[in-house]
Amino acid sequence: MRNATKGTVLAEACLIANTSATRRTGLLKHETLPEGEGMWIVPCEAVHTFGMKFDIDVLYLNKSKKVLKIRSSMPKRRISFCLTAHSVLELPAGMARQTRTEVGDQLEFEKIL
Repeated sequence: MRNATKGTVLAEACLIANTSATRRTGLLKHETLPEGEGMWIVPCEAVHTFGMKFDIDVLYLNKSKKVLKIRSSMPKRRISFCLTAHSVLELPAGMARQTRTEVGDQLEFEKIL
């Protein structure tokens, strides 16, 4: 997954949460989210970090994967939403800043079989 606007890589491997069960569980069972990994939750317009063991960057995307909102280093026990979002990309805390990702940037996902 890359930021096409900036030419930077956000994650080399990304889990996809696209069923009710996987969206509900998200990253709750993970001990960490290593750099280079992420989770794309689709469809989704709100997330929470209750029960999580680490902070995350939350990027809200529209249907064409344009960044609508960024919640950087979202700590545990918080709720965040963007009612106009189609999906959410969860990344390790600090990854948005590290890749210079900003609202309005266009993301690209490449499916590897």
